[in-house]
Amino acid sequence: MIEGRCHCGNLHWSYEGDPGEATACNCTVCRRYGVLWIYGWVGEEIRTSGESRYYARDERNIEFHFCPTCGNVGWWRGHHPHSDGRTRIAVNIRLAEPEAVGQLPVRHFDGLGAFEDLPSDGRCVADMWF
Repeated sequence: MIEGRCHCGNLHWSYEGDPGEATACNCTVCRRYGVLWIYGWVGEEIRTSGESRYYARDERNIEFHFCPTCGNVGWWRGHHPHSDGRTRIAVNIRLAEPEAVGQLPVRHFDGLGAFEDLPSDGRCVADMWF
């Protein structure tokens, strides 16, 4: 299990299973937040707790949840469930301890332009800490 907490400890998330890789996205929101994501479904791989606030550019897509005390971004979740009733979610692994996620490979996603995966550059999360 991988766990993450915001700086003040109010927000908490847990991820059960192997996320495979982390995603670095360059969209207009993710590049500003400086986040790295691992994905799953609410109540399946991922569980969240703590009081959060969220930002959504519109009500059609996703909500970015952050701690109202320290401001750390904890996760995003789909604003509406998929047709199967499940809700997509991704947690920010920058809130996890480095040894828990440092060796995950990083997948780069062009969310700004082409909206597609980019070729791997061989880096892992530990390479992104600095």
